[in-house]
Amino acid sequence: MTIIDNAVYVDGVRSAEPQSLEQTFETLERHGGMAWIGLYRPTEAEMAAVAAEFGLHRLAVEDAISAHQRPKLERYDDNLFTVLRPARYLDATETVEFGELHVFTGENFVVTVRHAETGGVAQVRRKLERRPDLLCHGPEAVLYALMDQVVDDYVPVVAGLENDIDEIEDQLFSGDATVSRRIYELAREVIQFQRAIHPLPAMIQLLRRGFEKYQVNSELQHNLRDVEDHVERLISRADSFRDLLQNALTLDGTLTANRQNEASAEQNEQVKKISSWAAIFFAPSFVAGVYGMNFERMPELQWSYGYPMAIGMMAATAALMYGIFKRKGWL
Repeated sequence: MTIIDNAVYVDGVRSAEPQSLEQTFETLERHGGMAWIGLYRPTEAEMAAVAAEFGLHRLAVEDAISAHQRPKLERYDDNLFTVLRPARYLDATETVEFGELHVFTGENFVVTVRHAETGGVAQVRRKLERRPDLLCHGPEAVLYALMDQVVDDYVPVVAGLENDIDEIEDQLFSGDATVSRRIYELAREVIQFQRAIHPLPAMIQLLRRGFEKYQVNSELQHNLRDVEDHVERLISRADSFRDLLQNALTLDGTLTANRQNEASAEQNEQVKKISSWAAIFFAPSFVAGVYGMNFERMPELQWSYGYPMAIGMMAATAALMYGIFKRKGWL
């Protein structure tokens, strides 16, 4: 059995640590209280044993086994099935690493199913065990604390994304050719983060509708409202990231086009210069080529001024063409 932690709490105090699920069920029957069972990637048989004892819905159990679920909250009679997506930011690769946490809560039990190497559940358990006044309120206290921990862990993710976006803004004007790829990849991470966080307000609203019906403690209500405020602020910042990256991508395209236009203009100037000098040297070469054919009966071959005339013609033609190109700005 992939049980990470298994305990029974009475009046908010850890009173028993059963070694198996069977012992957990027996302890609950004898002493009451609340069971909190932590599972890590359980098999179908293991989940079937838990589902049979606590009356978990078949569809929720199938989701917990297969994983790859989006954040959601579903009610099956008096049981709740909650899916959360814990996350952490890996600065070295500029990616958001997501986990998956499934939480079953009922009248006297909490079953947490993890599908990633995250220590959030253990951290929440330790915090609540130091607060028996909260833990004594039962499964609602555990669920709200888990949601609070997941949302708190989103804060460093937002900070990491924000820092990389600031770096991109500086990189845009450096002419770095890799900035476009970096923008695309970071935008993908922002979109995935939005998918993890956007469903949370609706989930919290569903929980708040049950405050009166299930007589949820006022302090727990306050805690959940605090979680909701944090979520709204994080969503606002995450949405602004997507707009910033879209603007950065547009600006990068504009800057790239401008650089290409400048390069093309510079290239045209070079072509003009080369063409101008080629034309200037072509005229003297043409005259020299004609008079260098050495035919016996060519005009001016026997003329004493023929040579100076040819040289003068070449120089005059070259000077005339140089003046024309200079006036046009090609030289």
